[in-house]
Amino acid sequence: MIRVILVDDHKIFTEGLAHILGLESDISVIGQCQSAKELFEIMNPTENVVVLLDINLGNESGLDICKNISEQYPLAKVIAVSMYQEESFITKMLKNGASGYLLKNTGREEFLEAIRAVSEGKNYQSAAVTEIIMNGLSRQKNQERNLHELKFTRREKEILELIAKGQTTKSIANTLCISEKTVETHRSNLLAKFDVKNMVSLLKLALEYGYVK
Repeated sequence: MIRVILVDDHKIFTEGLAHILGLESDISVIGQCQSAKELFEIMNPTENVVVLLDINLGNESGLDICKNISEQYPLAKVIAVSMYQEESFITKMLKNGASGYLLKNTGREEFLEAIRAVSEGKNYQSAAVTEIIMNGLSRQKNQERNLHELKFTRREKEILELIAKGQTTKSIANTLCISEKTVETHRSNLLAKFDVKNMVSLLKLALEYGYVK
């Protein structure tokens, strides 16, 4: 018998899913929880259980709860169940120990397939989730290729090197005998080329890809 705990802050969701799973002869829903407190009150470190866990539990993070489960309850398996389709949420949940990830619009048969697969020690992602992950990897590869191929003007190179040395806009302007407004324009262009929002991220990438030492 596959023992399942449902964790979602919307009771109507856990009740509906519990009803669906209750029709299966090999699945037993042993808990419906609306918070981490309720969950950990019934968790047992020596028990094999599949936890269907929402990422957003009001003020609580399913990401943190998943990590706690993976660290403290080695026999438990987590399947994230969420409306979030962003690749970052999916990869973070998997990194934090989830064995599977399902979207809330997933059909009954796929829920059952995922639960049974995960209970056997397998990982499970729906086709939709796998596509999101693959698209994310493709975007990452394209971004890395673009970063390897960045081209800079002579002035941009000079300013990038001075930024890496910790110089301010004013000191860069004095060093290069140009106006502070011109420096700010080049800084904005550099941020755009690296596709980042601040200088900390820019310098991290510039160092990683060898544009500055």
